[in-house]
Amino acid sequence: MDRQGKARRKDRPHTRRKSRRPGKAANPPFYGVALFLYKKACIGKLPLFGSWQVETDLMQLHPGENIQWVKMDFYVRKLALSLLILVVGILLGVAAKISAGDKALLEEGGILRRGTYEEGEREVVLEARIQEDCQEFQISLAPREFSREELEELAMQLLEQLPEQIRGENQDLGQVYRELLLEDSYAAYPFWVEWESSRPDVVGSSGTVAVQKEPIQVALKVRLLCQGYEWESTMNVTVAPPSLSPQEAEHLGLQEYLLAEEQKGRQQENWALPEEWKGRQIRWRQKVEDSSLLLWAATLAVAVLVYEMADRDLHSRLEKRRRALRREYPDIVYQLMLYIGAGMTIRGAFQRIAEEYEKKGGRRKKTGKGQEGLPGYEEMVYTCRELLSGVSEGAAYEHFGRRTGLQEYIRLSTLLMQNLKRGNGTLLERLQEETQKANEERLQQGRKLGEEAGAKLLVPMVLLLAVVMIVLMIPAFAAI
Repeated sequence: MDRQGKARRKDRPHTRRKSRRPGKAANPPFYGVALFLYKKACIGKLPLFGSWQVETDLMQLHPGENIQWVKMDFYVRKLALSLLILVVGILLGVAAKISAGDKALLEEGGILRRGTYEEGEREVVLEARIQEDCQEFQISLAPREFSREELEELAMQLLEQLPEQIRGENQDLGQVYRELLLEDSYAAYPFWVEWESSRPDVVGSSGTVAVQKEPIQVALKVRLLCQGYEWESTMNVTVAPPSLSPQEAEHLGLQEYLLAEEQKGRQQENWALPEEWKGRQIRWRQKVEDSSLLLWAATLAVAVLVYEMADRDLHSRLEKRRRALRREYPDIVYQLMLYIGAGMTIRGAFQRIAEEYEKKGGRRKKTGKGQEGLPGYEEMVYTCRELLSGVSEGAAYEHFGRRTGLQEYIRLSTLLMQNLKRGNGTLLERLQEETQKANEERLQQGRKLGEEAGAKLLVPMVLLLAVVMIVLMIPAFAAI
């Protein structure tokens, strides 16, 4: 090899820029499926993977690379992420569907499966279809009775509150025609409560109220048990005839019948629901809360949102790159001015800056999206490669400004091109002016960023002020 060839090799930067193709980096799940769908969509010319703004951003973020490969990799990766979200959401929806099925207690033949004593009482929403009529009932399915623990707490306080606790939907105990809330225990009170009615046919021990044609007084005896102690009290209840429509009366009658049958069968393992009511056949179906459809819809919305947000993320990466280019511009112009002032040519200055940048590998940083460096110096490295590949200096400098897409770099490339064409002898003076102007722009940008940071800090400062005011005012109002 001749000396000229050796010199050319010596001037060449050490690292070559490789075109990033799909498959080089770690591919996300469903990458192959997304690639297949992308190719099918491109063959069918579907307008799903085409955006002028996206292609422009990709060209500026990956200068010199095969734009078709970069575009395909971008769309395939964000489609793979959307597919992953869809699959995970569908699986979660299936799990929710199975979980809702596990909550179903109604088995074939109208059999309700009771829970164990540890599982406690369970609410069952039943739907009865009598011919064309559909009615809904909410039944408390008690567990199979076993030995029960006794509870403890203040009895007199509970006895005073019981008239209000048991009235349910009735206005008071002086006019009762709906079910009473005669519970075995009440929240916040550790008592086991036993009820005894003087007229079980009118008011059952579970709170069922039979419809009456005339007012009837019933004495309810309540017994509180706790740690071997016992408190008793009697409350008078007046059962009055309700004013119900025929449909409401039928619903109330069937509900009373269900409650009575459920109470009778508590010693049995299963409870067989009635197959007919007043000569009409009943088809039972349990209503179970099923959130699978909502979960699937939310998954689809999130997948579409993530797919659309990928374009915005791409544009934010481009804006980040532009901010980095603006920060580096004063240093680049200053170094060019120093080397050209030392007697080097423009091409030599470019190559020297690129070589020094590539030798200092510590100036590059690793990120989750691959290896990234200082974009301004990366563009200079790429410009040197264009010069070594045979591109003329004027075209290379023009490409340099066009790839950055910023007015500052375009201005610098124009200045360098004019020097090549016209032999401008005032290049150093122009570079000095450009350096001064770039430093002023950097100061203005710093002030702008400081103002933005101050505006962002204003909200938490206001919140802190509000917290301090509350802390100071609460003791003052408490003292009053």
